Parts: sequence; C-alpha cells; structure tokens
Amino acid sequence: MISRREFLISASKTASIAGVPLALSTALPEGWVSDAFGFAVSDSSDNLIRSAPKARYWISTASPSIDCRNCHKPEYATSGKGYTHKPAVVQCVLCAQNCVLRDGERGKCRSRMNVSGELRSLVYGRPVSVHVDPIEKKPFYHFLPGADAFSFATSGCPLRCKFCQNWEISQSRPEDFDTVIVPPEEIVRSASSRKSPVIAFTYNEPTVFIEYLSDTAKIAKQQKLRCVLVSCGFMNTAPLTEMCGLLDAIKIDLKGFSPDFYRNVCNAEIQPVLNSIRQIARSKVHLEIVNLVVPTLNDSEKMLRGLVDWILGEIGPDVPIHFTRFHPDYQLLNLPPTPVATLERARDLAMSRGIRFAYVGNVPDHPGNHTYCPVCGKAVIRRTSIFIEELSLIKGCCKFCGKAIPGVWS
Repeated sequence: MISRREFLISASKTASIAGVPLALSTALPEGWVSDAFGFAVSDSSDNLIRSAPKARYWISTASPSIDCRNCHKPEYATSGKGYTHKPAVVQCVLCAQNCVLRDGERGKCRSRMNVSGELRSLVYGRPVSVHVDPIEKKPFYHFLPGADAFSFATSGCPLRCKFCQNWEISQSRPEDFDTVIVPPEEIVRSASSRKSPVIAFTYNEPTVFIEYLSDTAKIAKQQKLRCVLVSCGFMNTAPLTEMCGLLDAIKIDLKGFSPDFYRNVCNAEIQPVLNSIRQIARSKVHLEIVNLVVPTLNDSEKMLRGLVDWILGEIGPDVPIHFTRFHPDYQLLNLPPTPVATLERARDLAMSRGIRFAYVGNVPDHPGNHTYCPVCGKAVIRRTSIFIEELSLIKGCCKFCGKAIPGVWS
C-alpha cells in the first residue's frame, strides 16, 4: 500500500482530484511555474514563502498600539513606551499555542510564518489530501447519515500527538508536497460535480488553514452545501466564533481527560479543548465527540469517568460520544490495539452515567456502531462498518415509538 504522500504526488499528475478534473486558473502567482500537465507547482521553498498570502489572527510588535503584555508575563513586560523589536516580532493568536515568532520563524503548526513582520499562510489553496468519504468515517453518526463528504486537508497541525493516524500530513511542512493550487471555488465545484452534499475539512488540523476554510465555506453555503469540521479543538475563541458561523457540524477529538496526558502525549494543554467544546455547544452547531482510547495511557476508569461526567455536566446527555479503537502508529508502535472489551467498558460506563448516544468506534460490525432509541431501545440506524444498513427514522423520530432523536437528519 502506498503512503498518502506517494498517492498525492501520483494524483497530482493525473489532472484530477477524487476523479473530478479541476480547471485551474491560468494565471500563476509569482514564483510558480507550470509543469508538463499545466499544473502550477512551486519550484522552491523560497517561492512558496514569497507567494504565500497574508494570514489573519495575529498581532505584531510593529503595531502602534501593541501592548507588551500580549506576549510577555507582567513581570517581564516593559512599561511606558515599551520595547522596540527590530525586525518586528509576530504573535499568532489563531490556536492556543499562541506562538511568538521572529522574522523567518514558523509556528508549531509549520504552516504559518513571520515574513518581514507579517504572518503568512503557507497552506492557502494547497490541499495535500482529497477524498470522498462516507460522513460516518469522520465520524458523524447524527448528521446526514449516508451522505458523501468531499474531504480535504492541507499539511500542518499545532499538536504533536504520538498516536496520530495522519502524521504523514499533520506533521509535515507544505513544501514536503508537490501541490496543485486549488482555489476555494474549485473545491466547491468539485464537490458539486461529485454530488457530495457535504464538504469536510479534515485529516490534518483544519484550523491551520482557516482562511482557506472560511473562503470555501462561504462559497459552499451559497451553493447549498453543508460544511463540517473534524478538529482537535485547540483554537482560540475568536477564530472558533468565525468557524461556528460558517459550519454545520463539528467533531472534536477529546483525546483524554488529563492535563498530563495532553502535555506528555499531545504536546498541548487540555483546557483550550474543553473551552472549545463548551463554545461549540453554546453556538448550537451540531457537535459530536471522539475519544481515541489508547491502552495504558488514557483508558483508566478514573480518566474515562472524568471525561463522561464532564460532558454530562457541561453539555448534556445528547451529544454523541465515540470511543474509538487505537491502532499502533507513528510513535506508539509499541502499544497493542485497544481491546474491544475496553471500548465496551467505556461505552457501558457512559450509558450507565446517563449519556444517551455512546458508540464503539473503529470496530467494524460491532453492535455498538448502531444508534438506539433511548426510549424503546430499538435500533433506529444500523451500520455495517461505516455504511448505513438500515434507517428507521421518520422526520428525525424513531419509527417504532415516535421519540425525536437529536441530530441533523435532512
């Protein structure tokens, strides 16, 4: 089996993405050349950086109103006129890493860079993975079941999860790929051509390409397409507010319920993720949560109970929770796959505490993949792996007893 990187390099030479030809603009940005097939390809990292558009969500020491306390602790912040940084230093305030960058430095996501005092997006219009997936693969189990999701990603992620299943793109730099420039209009046109009612921002952490995401989602909304986000939830409040205004559904990976787990395994903090989940729940955007259960690291009774009780207390019993099976990958090849019994224990714990829709994920044909009515107990959605086998919902209600099932069904 070829890697995703090898697949994308091959796919970029076939004049199509996901089987749909993309009619690219003939006007190339500065620093780009046409390959033998007419595609625009970066001829060096320098050209990629030079042609990168200005990003959003950042502050600069060159700003006349800059406050040193934005970047420094009060005891280290200068008073009065402040300190002049030459050249200008930039702080990215998109995600909760809040990276402070000198000229030429990139954030932890590798996709945003201080270029002469401006923050630039190195991944705008540069998808490195494009597929059409069932919406259940994301997973969304309570959002348009059976729908096709036109899914794409750039490179980059602010986290460093040791178990990452998509590390080949999430932990890469944009220049690691020979990319085709695909403007937002082409993404929407390709989704429409494939009759995909959903566009999914997924695979890496889509927050790092928020400018591309936002422009795509605005056009998609005009075309009556739905947009969904698959995210680690590690963003700041303002960009999440923007995304909630454009998206129809968000799936958040709550990777464990321990600050130490997040610091040691993900190189991040848990609190921004919890804040994001609360914010999404308040926004009324459809929300689902995934917990990848990793043997010996986040599968303790204490951690699972803490996660379940927090969800119940903060966002209620109707948000679907997926307890998903870990498979050895990236930097955790030494651990075994999650025992199915562990996932069943997590699901049973969640439902016994009051969660109404808990699932066993990444275990094909397990009965924990089905959706059950919380009143009569009958299966209203039966799934074989990630495919719908039987749908017993009538206008969002259980066909057997009439109970409304929370979700987006049409």
